[in-house]
Amino acid sequence: MLAGGDVVVLSGAGLSTESGIPDYRGPSGALVRTSPMTYQTFTGDPVARRRYWARSFLGWRRMAQTRPNAGHRAVAELQRRGLVGGVVTQNVDGLHQAGGADRVVELHGSLAKVTCLACGDLTSRTELDRRLGWANPQFDARVTAINPDGDVDLSDQEVDRFRMVECAACAGDTLKPDVVFFGETVPVDRVQRCFALVESARLLLVLGSSLTVMSGRRFVIRAAKLGIPVVIVNQGPTRGDGYSALNIDAPLGVVLSELVRLTAVPPGAAPVAAGSPLGG
Repeated sequence: MLAGGDVVVLSGAGLSTESGIPDYRGPSGALVRTSPMTYQTFTGDPVARRRYWARSFLGWRRMAQTRPNAGHRAVAELQRRGLVGGVVTQNVDGLHQAGGADRVVELHGSLAKVTCLACGDLTSRTELDRRLGWANPQFDARVTAINPDGDVDLSDQEVDRFRMVECAACAGDTLKPDVVFFGETVPVDRVQRCFALVESARLLLVLGSSLTVMSGRRFVIRAAKLGIPVVIVNQGPTRGDGYSALNIDAPLGVVLSELVRLTAVPPGAAPVAAGSPLGG
C-alpha cells in the first residue's frame, strides 16, 4: 500500500514516546497522573499561568534535548524516496523536522515559539528561555519526568520561587507557548491546509495517535468518506479503527524501520509496480 506513493502521514504523540516524551492516552499515558493545561485556565488565572511557566521553564530544557527516533527518521526517508508527501502532526515537539522531514504542518503549533496574547508578537522559545534564566538564576528542581506538553511536575513551594517575565514588545503578562491548548480552537486556515493534504492523498497513514479527540480524527473521517484508504499504526486501539483498511498494533520505530527496508529500491532497479506484492 505504501509503495504506491502519494501517502500523507497523520502523526500523534505515540510517535515521540521512543524519544522519551510520554503520550496522554497510550501505554505511557500521562492523563493517568496529570491533567493538561486548558486554554481557559491559562488565560483566566494568572496564578495558573505562572505555575505553567515555572514548570515549562524546566521542562523545555529537557524537551530541547530530545532527539528524533527511528520512526521520525523513517518518515523523513520515505519522503526522500517520494512515497510520503505531506505530514500533518499533532505533536508540538518539532522532532519530525529534526529527523529530516519537510512539508510538515504542525496542527497544534510548536513549543519552539512563544506568542503574546496582548499584542500578537511572536518570538523564539530560546529567547524567552534566556530571559527567564536571567530572572531566575537560582531556580532549579529535580526533574524526574517530562509531560507531553513540555512541562514538568513541581511543588507549590518550588513554583512560588519562580519569577515570570513580561512581553518584550508590549510589557504584557500573557505570554503563551505558540501551541493549541486543550479547549482552544485550531486556526481555521491550518485546518484547511490539512484537509487539502488529506484530500489529495492516495493513502492516509496514521502513526501513533489514539484519535480520541476530533482534532485529528476528522481527517480520518474525511479520508474514509472520500474512499481514501486509511492505515493505522499505533500501540493500542484507536477511535479510528472502524474507518481503517489495516491496523497494526506495534512499536512505531520497529514498524517504520521495516517499511523503509521493504520499500528500498536497489540501484538501477525499476520502482515496484502497482499490482505487485508490495505495490498493492
